[in-house]
Amino acid sequence: MKYDVVIVGAGHGGAQVAIMLRTQKFEGSIAIIGDEPELPYERPPLSKEYFAGEKEFERIQLRPAKYWDEREVAMLLGKRVVSVDPVAHSVTTDGGETIGYGKLVWATGGSPRMLPIAGGDLPGVQGVRTRADADAMKRASETAGQIVVIGGGYIGLEAAAVLRKAGKKVVLLEALDRVLARVAGPELSRFYEKEHRDHGVDLRLGVNVEAIEGDTHVTGVRLSSGEVIAADLVIVGIGIVPATQPLIAAGAEGGNGVLVDRLCKTSLPDIYAIGDCAAHENGFAEGAVIRLESVQNANDQANVVAKGIVGDEAPYHAIPWFWSNQYDLKLQTAGLSTGHDQAVLRGDVANRSFSIVYLKAGRVIALDCVNATKDYVQGRMIVTAGLHATAEQLADIDRPLKELLP
Repeated sequence: MKYDVVIVGAGHGGAQVAIMLRTQKFEGSIAIIGDEPELPYERPPLSKEYFAGEKEFERIQLRPAKYWDEREVAMLLGKRVVSVDPVAHSVTTDGGETIGYGKLVWATGGSPRMLPIAGGDLPGVQGVRTRADADAMKRASETAGQIVVIGGGYIGLEAAAVLRKAGKKVVLLEALDRVLARVAGPELSRFYEKEHRDHGVDLRLGVNVEAIEGDTHVTGVRLSSGEVIAADLVIVGIGIVPATQPLIAAGAEGGNGVLVDRLCKTSLPDIYAIGDCAAHENGFAEGAVIRLESVQNANDQANVVAKGIVGDEAPYHAIPWFWSNQYDLKLQTAGLSTGHDQAVLRGDVANRSFSIVYLKAGRVIALDCVNATKDYVQGRMIVTAGLHATAEQLADIDRPLKELLP
């Protein structure tokens, strides 16, 4: 069995490559290999609307089955690629199948980073990455008396918000001294900490988990202080481990992710990598090599790859953006705030509608917008333009951000 393009990974990025190839009138054969039994679906709702029961699974599928059939995209589901032979241009699955390729696109994302501690693999300790994960969380949360969430990033905070809205007792543990520490400035962290506490989350910062207690099922979380917090369900949201081992073993360059160039090509011939598992030089991070864990990045890189395969090469250069829904708050982020030397508040935190603008050497590099969609839309424009502005100009809420553009 051989296909002109084999896509490994049936998430946002993998699906978008196939969609874009057909949009670009690519007539060769395409196969998507996915390790889950489901057709490609949206992952962000897993910790939000799907977990909360607000969206049925069919509503988060990226395309119905008919779409893939009509476009002759072969769906090889429930299979995991365990090795890559870059010389023979083939991959081997966990079932022993060998599948040949003309071009290979690695879009595997990653697996939830779990706790490497005693009891970390007990039943009732749950990561959040797949529909099966979310279904297991939903089932367990229905009967759980108290739930402990470990990790104060997007996933942990979103899960805590859903659980509190459902009336569950929630303890959230974060090892660092603030939530969202890796993605936002202190002002936004403090705002979200207050929001969660106001909604009844027992939020604890600067705590280290030593072990998960239980025999056949989790019963508690033991902290390094010796305190044991009772738990019927533990949700772990501490990031992902990029799923790259077969590619690295085949000789692809990389470490924390597979290294790709501006066209998303790996160091191996005819092999691309995109999305959460791809490490790339990013212009919005001053050229630092980073992995971007976002739907936007997966889709943008997928478009670069699809166009490259049909001979329309254009380097990847897209502004990073993210979003998070918690309670009645919509957080929208444009740019990367890492390394900022100034943060300007635009609006009133007390109104729960405001933006924080991040600058470095006077240049706007990112915005966090809470219930402030207009700022977010215009903020993307000013980050892309590399706008230089004063704190006074940015703080003036009577002046639309786009008016600052030359």
